[in-house]
Amino acid sequence: MKTNETTPRALDDPKAEYHKRRDRWQVDVTRLERQHLTLGNIRLFVFLVGVALWWFAIRPGTLSGWWLLFPLLAFFVLVLFHQGVRAKVRRAKRAVAFYDQGLARLEDRWSGTGQQGLEFLNEHHPYAQDLDLFGRGSLFELLCTARTRGGEAMLATWLCAPATAEEVHARHGAIAELYPRLELRETIALLGEDVRAGVHPEVLSVWAQAPVLSRLTVMRVIAASLAGFTVITLVGQVVFGWGPLWFLLALLLKFAFEIRLRPWLRQAGIGVTHAVHDLTLFSQLLAHLETEQFHSPRLVSLRAVLETNGLPPSKQITRLRQWISLLESAKNQLFIPIAFLLLWETQIMLAIEAWRVRFGAAIPRWLTALGEFEAFCALAGYAYERPQDPFPELISVGPRFEGEAIGHPLLPNAQCVRNNVKLGGDLHVLLVSGSNMSGKSTLLRTIGINVVLALAGAPVRAQQLQLSPLAIGATLRVQDSLQAGSSRFYAEISRLRQLMDLAKGPLPLLFLLDEILHGTNSHDRRVGAEALIRGFINRNAIGLVTTHDLALAHIAETLVPQATNVCFEDHLVDGKLVFDYRMRPGIVQKSNALELMRSVGLEV
Repeated sequence: MKTNETTPRALDDPKAEYHKRRDRWQVDVTRLERQHLTLGNIRLFVFLVGVALWWFAIRPGTLSGWWLLFPLLAFFVLVLFHQGVRAKVRRAKRAVAFYDQGLARLEDRWSGTGQQGLEFLNEHHPYAQDLDLFGRGSLFELLCTARTRGGEAMLATWLCAPATAEEVHARHGAIAELYPRLELRETIALLGEDVRAGVHPEVLSVWAQAPVLSRLTVMRVIAASLAGFTVITLVGQVVFGWGPLWFLLALLLKFAFEIRLRPWLRQAGIGVTHAVHDLTLFSQLLAHLETEQFHSPRLVSLRAVLETNGLPPSKQITRLRQWISLLESAKNQLFIPIAFLLLWETQIMLAIEAWRVRFGAAIPRWLTALGEFEAFCALAGYAYERPQDPFPELISVGPRFEGEAIGHPLLPNAQCVRNNVKLGGDLHVLLVSGSNMSGKSTLLRTIGINVVLALAGAPVRAQQLQLSPLAIGATLRVQDSLQAGSSRFYAEISRLRQLMDLAKGPLPLLFLLDEILHGTNSHDRRVGAEALIRGFINRNAIGLVTTHDLALAHIAETLVPQATNVCFEDHLVDGKLVFDYRMRPGIVQKSNALELMRSVGLEV
């Protein structure tokens, strides 16, 4: 199976478009802030007028107290209008920030300004840490524009788990439909009040699917009946002189019922508090997704998940949010006596439980659909900002990786040196030699991170890229562990065992081994490295192995045509080392270690 869309996408200059929209919103910010200041001054003036009228009103025979209604009414109207203006100011500032962040990405100023996704980093993952998927200046920080934690989690999952060819093809169609829709991404960025929602999808899902209170309908009827009985007996005592007996009986029954439900009420209250931390943005995002019309099969299927026979999911979530607001109202000191008589908290909690019984099973589907939509929007924004980056071509016959002018997407474009890399067919291994700082490790990261992008469904930084579905494994950031009591060498061979097991899986492995086995002696290193490379080849894996040990470079000679040597070189110009970061065929013929030592003042 092949996917197309390998050609660059023709669009307006994203940088110019971002500047234009940002400047337009900045004009709104300036205008609205002037309104905000003017209204504040008018409110102060009306307040002072009210104080003056009050001073005259309290003096007998000077002014009627009814005159105070005019400033009070004017002040109330001004407060409402002022709140609306402040909300518009916040919204306009969020729009400016949205385009500022986009410009920062386009101008390579984005590192450290976004969500780093460190909570998704698993040190035992076969490539996440090695390829800088999470953390400051990471791929996740560059890509992520999700408003909810569910969207962040879905994007992280796509980066950490290569998709099938069919799924990648479907994502291409969805991203191709979404990337020109800048207006949609702007609208989503401006929904709600917070920059990032606090909805925890896993907590909300657990709450939604927890065991149901037994005999819920009976409990609701009893609660409503007891509330009515309590109010009737109180009115009868106060108005009709029934005496306290009936009212005391109602209170006794009420206390007995609440004691019976107290363990459930306590547990259910904790669940609601943790699960529905911020439902406003959740409902707004769902409402927006419900109204969108899509054409790509992947987006159409997402939209279909939200189809219901009754109210749409956004309305149902809004209804839940209203129940939560009513529950919160019981904390109002003026309302506490009324809430006590009406069994307010108990009745509202039972109503929330009834909502959960009806819609709880659907919440995981809604969360998944929303998370996927946000992940698609993140990749679509990335595609929009890089119109020259093509979608890769996926082929079913592999393993294969063939990239032309491939570069690292996290490097500034002006500093990114591109190389051609081809693996597949008879050639399974490139053994990369070179001096320190010459670009060997960067080449491995360049290949690995572009495969991650390709198999997540995103465009890649290359002139063109053709590859088959691949598993990925790397040893670029393997470190010792004081807590685990393991050396760097032991950590490396443990990772290599993990990759060897991964090579036995259904997908061919792309392995990226940096300075292989450099923690042991040269003899064991040579024998072990050759055995490992042969093992990967025998399992139909492809990959790159870097080394600055020239003895290891000769391993490729014993594996022709399945392995070949490539190298990076440096040059001494006016006493300084210069690197061009260009990959060349063959074995490097010199080392720069002594020159580097001298350059930092060491006498060698």
